[in-house]
Amino acid sequence: MAGKQDKEAARQAKKEKRAASKARRGQIFEAFKMQRKEDKALIPWMLGSFLVVAGVVFGLGFIFGIQWMLLPVGILLGLLAAVIIFGRRVQKTVYTKADGQPGAAAWALDNLRGRWRVTQTVAATTQLDAVHRVLGGPGVILVAEGAPHRVKGLLAQEKKRVSRLVGETPIYDVIIGHEENQVPLRKLQGYLMKLPRNLKPAQVDALEAKLAALGNRGAAMPKGPMPQGAKMRNVQRTIRRR
Repeated sequence: MAGKQDKEAARQAKKEKRAASKARRGQIFEAFKMQRKEDKALIPWMLGSFLVVAGVVFGLGFIFGIQWMLLPVGILLGLLAAVIIFGRRVQKTVYTKADGQPGAAAWALDNLRGRWRVTQTVAATTQLDAVHRVLGGPGVILVAEGAPHRVKGLLAQEKKRVSRLVGETPIYDVIIGHEENQVPLRKLQGYLMKLPRNLKPAQVDALEAKLAALGNRGAAMPKGPMPQGAKMRNVQRTIRRR
């Protein structure tokens, strides 16, 4: 009886795995179709990267007289290069569309890779300016989005508030934008990764416990970038009611 149940569970797991794999392929295909409509250079870039990488591997094999042995390797590496190009161009398109919209920094922080602790909207205004707090190896990073003349004050207040609890722990502040001393949205991940590692994981845990008591100030930001053309007055009215 137990053996029969195990076989049934294995069949069910296999079925679910196939369904999940099919769903992922469908999502990738839909993303490809959407990207192709907006990015006319996508196909040439993918095809070119495939041919260049596969050609280089085949050429190396030809020099040493093992070209046919390396041909499958060249094809696989060429496909990998094409997939990498596709992923990067999709990412660029997504960040370009999100850039400058309220909530874009919060969305980008939610998609960080690595062991980061993100607390969104620790301070905000009714104009949808916001400061988000990130904890990690560098220490405390305050990420601000919105009008520079307003977020500078928000950043200063939040930095003062945090510094009372964290002592000598380094505090970094970032304003998202394209002006001098600002960090573009698409470069935020890279900026965080380049910061020095000052804390060990156990210290980050202790820091998170300390700062949990601070809570959030101000209005909640939208979950992700707002659609272009959204009416700001309606959003601000909703925030005031909160």
